[in-house]
Amino acid sequence: MGGESFDLTRIVDGLRQARTRWRNARQRGREVGGRELPSREALAAIVDGLRGALFPMRLGPPDLRQESEDYYVGHTLDAVLGALLAQVGLELRHAARQQPGHGDADARALALVREFGGALPRIRELLDSDVLAAFHGDPAARSVDEVLLCYPGVHAMIHHRIAHELHVLGVPLLARLVAELAHGATGIDIHPGANIGAGFFIDHGTGVVIGETAQIGRNVRLYQAVTLGAKRFATDADGHLAKGGARHPVVEDDVVIYAGATILGRVTIGHGSTIGGNVWLTRSVPPGSRIAQASAREDAVLEGAGI
Repeated sequence: MGGESFDLTRIVDGLRQARTRWRNARQRGREVGGRELPSREALAAIVDGLRGALFPMRLGPPDLRQESEDYYVGHTLDAVLGALLAQVGLELRHAARQQPGHGDADARALALVREFGGALPRIRELLDSDVLAAFHGDPAARSVDEVLLCYPGVHAMIHHRIAHELHVLGVPLLARLVAELAHGATGIDIHPGANIGAGFFIDHGTGVVIGETAQIGRNVRLYQAVTLGAKRFATDADGHLAKGGARHPVVEDDVVIYAGATILGRVTIGHGSTIGGNVWLTRSVPPGSRIAQASAREDAVLEGAGI
């Protein structure tokens, strides 16, 4: 069956015209020399390699032996960091075209990837604390290995620790791509800008949303469908949403937030507090607070009345 059966010439022409209108409206020239922006597919392969390098005997190749760990880690990082360098270069060069005057993008990309590589031992230690928090926080967990291999919250945090480091180092698009890979796989949406302390555990996980400027302390536990979001969005003179600004909650150390809770705005949840399920909270609470829904009214039902 040939292309003429589907009138492909007309479809291709129409798509070219649509692309041209989009580019002209945004004053974008032709992309000379190939793709100008990072690749989601390339980032997926990079993160997969980083997961293996961080946890070689659990997330590395199935036939890896412990005596070969260092060789595997070194070989993998050589390939992965080289691939990351190419993607970082794409983002930095694109940013330089939008806002000239940022200096040598290639030199900055190399320095950034070197700094990222140097951060990997620290990222591994943070992830170890997250794995332990999940193991100790879930009575159903039989081993730390089960937690690392199976728990969506840990999967999301591996991506977040990587994404947050990239965000801090100045490649927010790459960071967001890494975060969205985990979001698609787990249903857990953590903006790479969110600052999360050690020993963080998301139990079950689906539907959790953590906004860009959220600040989360140590040993915090969330359950499914928790939202740490913004209460309102400032607008500029043209009515467009203003970018930036601290607009998400601060959650201090040793806080537990149960399923379905929604906490909005730049409020502070004091250390050691417990926020009950389905609570809607838009105010700060002091340390040691216990916040729950109002008790349900219990109406007596006699002889079937009201049923």
